[in-house]
Amino acid sequence: MENINMTERQSKPTIPDNESKPNPFWIMVKKEIGDHVTSWRFYILMGIILLTCIGALYTALSNAKRLMEPSEMENTFFFLNLFTISDGTLPPFFVLVGFLGPLLGISMGFDAVNSEHNRGTLSRILAQPIPRDYVINTKFTAALLVIAALIIALSFTVMGAGLFALGIPPTVEEFVRILVFMLVAIIYISFWLNLSVFFSVRFRQPATSALSSIAVWLFFTVFYPLLMNIVSKVFAPGPASSLKSVILYERLQTFLMQIIPGELFNLSVSALLIPTVRSVGPLSMEQMAGSIPGPLPLGQSVIIIWPQLTGILTLTLLCFVLSYISFMRREIRSR
Repeated sequence: MENINMTERQSKPTIPDNESKPNPFWIMVKKEIGDHVTSWRFYILMGIILLTCIGALYTALSNAKRLMEPSEMENTFFFLNLFTISDGTLPPFFVLVGFLGPLLGISMGFDAVNSEHNRGTLSRILAQPIPRDYVINTKFTAALLVIAALIIALSFTVMGAGLFALGIPPTVEEFVRILVFMLVAIIYISFWLNLSVFFSVRFRQPATSALSSIAVWLFFTVFYPLLMNIVSKVFAPGPASSLKSVILYERLQTFLMQIIPGELFNLSVSALLIPTVRSVGPLSMEQMAGSIPGPLPLGQSVIIIWPQLTGILTLTLLCFVLSYISFMRREIRSR
């Protein structure tokens, strides 16, 4: 009997030690990416993004001849004009990204958790021997990877069309500025993604979380600027006001407007894609004295918009922490 047992043990296949088991986290991420890519929502988003790409390409190509004029060729960073110029028919590329980006982030996360809970699959997932935070982390990671792929593909498509129309490749600094722009756009869309995931954790119904996310977006996009216009008219300094009071009023108005996430994104992108921008706020005559007009290097542009970049990143991390804590403290029962 002992010989038979030894023979059976030797006949069983052994798993090499160097072959590690796949990480459950990345398996769940692949599953979430597959759900996003194969859903009708993704097809609708792809259609919207395709229209955005066509509009941006039309704006860029319609201005290609004007970019090749000698007056424009003197500009060292004329390739970046493909992302910023417009002939008035359609907004420039970065404006389209700033407008459609929040909708993209909201649509990818408003039903990330509550849909799983309503179908009864969330309790089944948590019954598996995996950490609980894997669920919320994979939801965010999968949606972020899909968003990053779309933004990168869209930006490189515009770059390719500009290269085909102009026949001149971008410089190294232009290419790096475009890469930084894509990174800022991904972080900005991630803020709205985390916000919609937070509402998905807090509310049971996907329609409620979607309406809450869209309400926040509409408030900061439409109603908050209207309120700031009313406040600015009421508290605007009179003709006899001193220069110091006028500067303080302008700085306060700039600070109140920079609370808007979209304004932080627009200021950051403007300084990145337009190297001649030397400030994102009001300047006094003493600060402007001695300054020489001209494009700034990339490092100086990043220093100028560093507060705005920090604000976008802080809001993104804050929404992620809130959604993470809310999910970890939530009581989930099987239906």
